[in-house]
Amino acid sequence: MKKNAITTLLLALLLPLSLLGEGRKVHIVSMNDMHAAMEAFPQLAAVIDSLRTIDPGLLVFSAGDNRTGNPLNDLYEIPAYPMVALMNQVGFNATALGNHEFDSHQDGLARLIGLSNFRYICANIHPDPAFGINTVPYQVFDVEGLRVGVIGVVQLGTHGLPDTHPNNVKGISFSPVKETIAQYEWLSKECDATILLSHIGYESDLEMAKAFPWLDLIIGGHSHTQLKGGEMHDGVLITQDANRLKLITHITLTIEDGHVTAKEAENINVGDYPKRNKVVENMVEFFSNNPEFHRVLAQADTPFSTYDEMGCLMCDALMAETGADIAFVNGGGIRTEQHPQGDFTVDDVLKLDPFGNDAVELEVTGNELRQMLLACHYADECRFPAVGGMKCLVKTTDGNPRKLKSVMLLTPEGKKMNMKKRYRVVTNSYSAIVSDSPRQDAGRSLNRQTSDMIMKYLERQQHVSYQGVSRVTME
Repeated sequence: MKKNAITTLLLALLLPLSLLGEGRKVHIVSMNDMHAAMEAFPQLAAVIDSLRTIDPGLLVFSAGDNRTGNPLNDLYEIPAYPMVALMNQVGFNATALGNHEFDSHQDGLARLIGLSNFRYICANIHPDPAFGINTVPYQVFDVEGLRVGVIGVVQLGTHGLPDTHPNNVKGISFSPVKETIAQYEWLSKECDATILLSHIGYESDLEMAKAFPWLDLIIGGHSHTQLKGGEMHDGVLITQDANRLKLITHITLTIEDGHVTAKEAENINVGDYPKRNKVVENMVEFFSNNPEFHRVLAQADTPFSTYDEMGCLMCDALMAETGADIAFVNGGGIRTEQHPQGDFTVDDVLKLDPFGNDAVELEVTGNELRQMLLACHYADECRFPAVGGMKCLVKTTDGNPRKLKSVMLLTPEGKKMNMKKRYRVVTNSYSAIVSDSPRQDAGRSLNRQTSDMIMKYLERQQHVSYQGVSRVTME
């Protein structure tokens, strides 16, 4: 897109809307699930600079998961500090807590909050005060005399915890999202506009809009759902974007006599913006200056194009490095879907497996393994695990992964596995914990990170090809 077209778009997002009808305007830029996409920040900052020249009262919000996905950020001396520094420079007003904000553990999260010039808003978190995790349940922003109330919530999985390693949230309790939001209806009576900064996913946002029509706007995250601008549901405007700053959303609320009378939302393509903020660009270059991440481990002889192919690589690496019979990895633990033919680097592995999980070994029967895979599936938002050393035939009801009819375990040759036989199994520590079905062997940590095993495997292989490889069939 040409420079003039971009400038025209930014003006169109603000000026014409300000001329429609009476009332005062609140302008908001929102994004979600940035996952440490630092490379997009010079253009993001330039977009926000341009919008602020038109409206100095612009609010900038993130709906969480600012970190995890870029090793340059996540393995920095202070983990995830580069993203905090960039968000400070851009001038964010607030962020929700995403489930991946907890990947720094309790003390790491507290430290990041202390380094941030913006608020962390989450109403359903209740940390032990000793951690010093200084979040607020809500925040009221003054926009030239207008009161904008913002409530934050984070998603909870099947165990009542955000989707992070359970050890990361020990000493922190969480209250259910819906009953938490209900406690803040009073805020809507004291504010001109009321916003839910939500990291619970699009489907749950729809439920909250129906349950709480006193909300004016839900800025959503977690499910990476790209909406076209925003959607109106039960009178509530809902926005959300895909991950990694592909698009952001500009929102305009018109307020008259203490009430929101009009709502507009438009997407902005960050990558198309022709300007770059030079200060932010220099910061990104500084944080990216680590040659170790560019070290080549192996050659991908064919491109990777699916999560299945990546998951099979991960499982094979765990098996090769431990001598286990079988490996499995939770679907949410496979963080990259595609990789071109050519160099496979340290950076590529750490983006694929960014969580710092240890490998866990255990001995289980075929029946116990089947129950573990089912438990992992349901705990991981109904994404069936990737496997190695075996195959799985999964039958669903009407193709719905939330309703599994049966799971059959097969040998690599496609024969039924002996369900009474004991197998040596390796997985990551997150999967071992959330796969909490009954079994005799709880497992033991091998005190090696799974990402390290993948690197060693690639170095030994030198060449890999997983094109078309899939070991889980879902019917």
